[in-house]
Amino acid sequence: MASRTSRGLAASALALAAAAVLAGCGGASSASRTVTVTVTRAAAAGGAPAQGAAATTAGAGSALSLQQTFVDVVDRVSPSVVQISTASGLGSGVVFDGMGHVVTNAHVVSGSRTFTVTTRSGARLRATLVGTFVPDDLAVIRVVGGTLRPATFGDSSALDVGDLVMAIGNPLGLQSSVTEGIVSALGRNVGEPNGFTLPQVIQTSAAINPGNSGGALVDLSGRVVGIPTLAATDQQLGGGAAPGIGFAIPSNLVQRIASQLVRFGHVVNSGRAYLGVQIGDTGGAGVYVGSVQSGKPAAKAGMQVGDIIVSVAGKPTPTTSALGDVLAGLRPGQTVKVVVERQGGGRRTLNVTLGQYPGRG
Repeated sequence: MASRTSRGLAASALALAAAAVLAGCGGASSASRTVTVTVTRAAAAGGAPAQGAAATTAGAGSALSLQQTFVDVVDRVSPSVVQISTASGLGSGVVFDGMGHVVTNAHVVSGSRTFTVTTRSGARLRATLVGTFVPDDLAVIRVVGGTLRPATFGDSSALDVGDLVMAIGNPLGLQSSVTEGIVSALGRNVGEPNGFTLPQVIQTSAAINPGNSGGALVDLSGRVVGIPTLAATDQQLGGGAAPGIGFAIPSNLVQRIASQLVRFGHVVNSGRAYLGVQIGDTGGAGVYVGSVQSGKPAAKAGMQVGDIIVSVAGKPTPTTSALGDVLAGLRPGQTVKVVVERQGGGRRTLNVTLGQYPGRG
């Protein structure tokens, strides 16, 4: 389960990871930094240096180099990450271009059309809604007045598991806060509380806390590779956040959707597979079809109200979330087999050519 966050190589490398500590970058003030260096006593007679001393010194140098990289990235990217205030709460956003457009999560701006945007320098600016696309949890707002520095967006398809990343945002209203971690996994399909499934998201160990939503997940070159949106929850912890498991929308998807919102005010090419039905759960026995939209893919294939969808493209669909996961891995234009149980008994296999989810989300 996941919850929204708005209510964010050799021995020397091992020494580096243990030696460098980056402490709480926030606001415009500089962060305190601690470097711990372990020195091995001389083991040979006459005080000759131990063989590990040179390696330890090299490791400390590498740690300092990595620390400086972290500091440089924060200095470069933080001015492009803003705080977004609505009547119902706070979130984060990333400056998308030089025209004042800011990309964020749809759930950050939900229910509002005007916003207060606070920059790292403390400037408070007004902004208005440009457009949202709820299925991908993305939105664009536009700041009126002020000068904002656009972020540099990277290629999320070039990420590898194990890459170092940093999450920059405004958790709990703590402006320009930074956490670090790695890319833990790629290509996850993660269900949102609103019933939609986010496709191909980035899993990261960088802490994503309330208020990080809509901020920046960046690589060590200072490029935005994702937009943090969800933190995993653990039902064994009473639904609390599961430490070290967060999710970010990949930057390639962010750029594709945000560019359409900027240009058209809505999405014209969602890239999401679509059946054209309204559905409900049955307690694990399949997905109930409550209505079928005329002229849409399901209707054209012969799906009926009362059908129970039990599989799509050979994959079981016991719940609506399972169906969402399957559809997230498919594309418009594909023809897939959909197995349904009819109200009167028996099963039918329908050949459905998937449509494209409407862009006005």
